[in-house]
Amino acid sequence: MYAIVRAGGRQEKVAEGDVLTVDRLKDEVGSTVTFPAVLVVDGDTVVSSPAELAKYEITAEVLGAEKGPKINIMHYRNKTGYKRRMGHRQPYTRVKVTGITSGK
Repeated sequence: MYAIVRAGGRQEKVAEGDVLTVDRLKDEVGSTVTFPAVLVVDGDTVVSSPAELAKYEITAEVLGAEKGPKINIMHYRNKTGYKRRMGHRQPYTRVKVTGITSGK
């Protein structure tokens, strides 16, 4: 069984036991978070109607915070002596999917 969930503005394909990286969450390490399901596939059955998806719950455990790769940004204007260097590292949170349950 797997599900497509909405996490941090993106959609991710997850199954039970998967570890994924999502945009930063304010939850503490060890806490449980839930994600809304966009699509659920259980064997040959595909659930995509919003009324049926409201019954499904995807739970995950927060493993910790991490940062993405360093992005270097350089601003330059010709003939003026203007140069600026900046960097950025996007904050992420690693979560482990602990269950895909339905309210049947």
